[in-house]
Parts: sequence; structure tokens; C-alpha cells
Amino acid sequence: MKRCIIIPDSYKGTMSSFQICNIMERAVKKHFPDCETIKVPMADGGEGTVDCFLNATDAKKVMVRTSGPYGETIDAYYARLGNTAVIEMASAAGLMLAMNSEFGLDPKVTTTYGVGLMMKHAIEQGCKEIILGLGGSCTNDAGVGAARALGTCFFDTRGKDFIPTAATLSKIADIDNSVTEELLQGVKVTAMCDIDNPLYGPEGAAYVFGPQKGADEVTVELLDSNLKYLADVIEGVLGKRVSQMPGAGAAGGFGAGVVSFFQGKLRSGIDTLLDLIKFDDLLIGTDMVFTGEGRIDSQSLRGKAVIGIAMRAKVENVPVIAVVGSIEEDIDAAYDMGVTSIFSINRAPMSFEEAKDWSEQNLADTMDSLMRFYKCVREE
Repeated sequence: MKRCIIIPDSYKGTMSSFQICNIMERAVKKHFPDCETIKVPMADGGEGTVDCFLNATDAKKVMVRTSGPYGETIDAYYARLGNTAVIEMASAAGLMLAMNSEFGLDPKVTTTYGVGLMMKHAIEQGCKEIILGLGGSCTNDAGVGAARALGTCFFDTRGKDFIPTAATLSKIADIDNSVTEELLQGVKVTAMCDIDNPLYGPEGAAYVFGPQKGADEVTVELLDSNLKYLADVIEGVLGKRVSQMPGAGAAGGFGAGVVSFFQGKLRSGIDTLLDLIKFDDLLIGTDMVFTGEGRIDSQSLRGKAVIGIAMRAKVENVPVIAVVGSIEEDIDAAYDMGVTSIFSINRAPMSFEEAKDWSEQNLADTMDSLMRFYKCVREE
């Protein structure tokens, strides 16, 4: 093996994609010391996406002073490559920020305003493309906070401009999006989105994701009702029907906000990242791709990291080995999508609580076995 790409997602709760890359590389180098290894740690649009992008490209880290989920002043950063900025919404409106604050989790009042400030900073610095990672949010404001930071005005029934939160979306009577539209002239906005939930309803932002952000049953009903109200106002004022759009419910409705206020588009996170790192070019001359995730299941087949990578590699006839934590049923279709083989690192039946302490060693042992087998086959 002369050249391989190591491009795993994280094993949530056990190992980061950076750790996995290093463990995989050590096993490859042990048996093929002259092999060129290209390490590309991946993330799904949540925390770590910008760091992965910084690691995989020549992008520069841009520090910025912005505001957090409760309006507090915080320091954050985004990645810039040429005129493209990659921004994690989690860096200004993330679950961990809220959990570590004095207020804790409260999606009724947390805001995406700081995300909008980061976008504005990138635009004012000359960026012509904004890529937003929508994972890991603590908000449910459908992106109105971010829109306000970019100049959108929201008016109540008395004609007074205010900054809405998830709890006050029902007070919006009118919207003036002209300043934001002017600011975004010539700027392409894309949101990395790997879910297809609608804005509201039983499968919407509030009911599906609200509880993990701190919402009880009463709060979930309020949030859902307010998102439905906002969708009606957006359709009436801005002429956009976003309520049932796949992905509208991502990140507390920010998916709908991207389309409504920024004239943006929602796109698969893995495809967006693979394009940014020019993955198709990296495949040329590559003998093997190693990827993986914590668990491969039916959800993985809907365009997540492993499958997105495999589908690209299939075009170039490059074998793809997926090394995962666990393998669920009904994943045979993965082989038709480009995955060559799937291996679990679990070496004995045990619960996740037991297995997580052995994850690093189990991954190292599994990769070592794979490399020994591959070397044997190559020698024959």
C-alpha cells in the first residue's frame, strides 16, 4: 500500500476523529512504513467542524468577539479559506456554552444573535461564501437572532422593532429583511444539514430536539406553536413556504431561517466538507480509504459520513474500509453504495459503558489485524 486516506467521523462518547486518525495511521505505518497517509478528521457540522476543516486544509483561523446564547460577550473563531468562511453555530449558540453558563439550558430565551455577528464579521472581511455548521445548538429561535444581527427588523403589533427569542416569536407582526438582503448581495450562504425534520409538528424542531435543550412538555408545546406562527408570518411577508421543507427544523429551526432570511440553501454536511477539501482530487492515486463512526445503522445510509465518503470513492474504484464501534441490522445497502468491508472494533460482547474504556485499544488491535491480513494478501 503506497497511499491511503484516513477520514473517520468521531465515535461519539469515546474518541474524537483526531484520535481515530492517529490510531489508524500508527497501524498503517507499522506494517507499511513507506505508505503516504492523508489524515482528514471529519465532523458533522457541530462542534469540531471548524477544527477539522482547519486541519484538513490551508484555511486560517479567524478570531472574533461575539455574543453567546444569553447575550454574554465571548471569544470564538471561524475558518477562512480564500473567500469562504466556515462557521459553527455551536461556537456562539452551542449546548455546551449554555450548559456551562449560570443560566443553564433554556431554549425559550437562548439566541442565535452571536452566530449572525460572526457571519457579519466574515462578510465585512470580504468573504463571498458562508458555510454554516448547524449541529449542537441550544436554541429554538429559527435563526431570527442571527437575522437581526445582520440587519433584519422584526416589528410587533405596535410597529416597534425588537429582537425576538423562541418565546416571543408569536409577537412578530411584520418583517423587514431589506438590509440583510443588501448585505448578502453576492454572498452565497450554505448550511450543513444532515436531518430532514420539518420546522414544526411531531417531527419538528421543538418536539424532537427541544427536550435535549432543556424544554419540558409545556415549553415544547409553546416552542412548537411559535414556530408554526413564525412560518405563517414568513410566508405572508417574505413569500417563502418553509414549514415542511426537509431540514427546516435543523438547529432549532435555523434551517428554515437560512432559507427565509439569507436566501441560503441546505446541503448535506458530508458533501459540503468533501467538496471543501477537494476529496475527489485526493482519491486520485489512492490505494485505500479508511473511515468509520461510532455506529453504522440504517440512519448512516441516509448520507452521513461513511456513506458520503464511500459513494465518492466508488466512482474512482477506491476500496473503502469502515471500522466502526458497532454494526446494526439492515446495513447491507452500504455495500452497494461503495463500502467494501465493515469491521467492528468490539472484540467481546459487552455494553457501551464497558466498551468505551477499551475503545482506543480495540481500534488499534482491529487496525493491526486488518493491516496484517492486507499485507498477507498483497504478498500472495
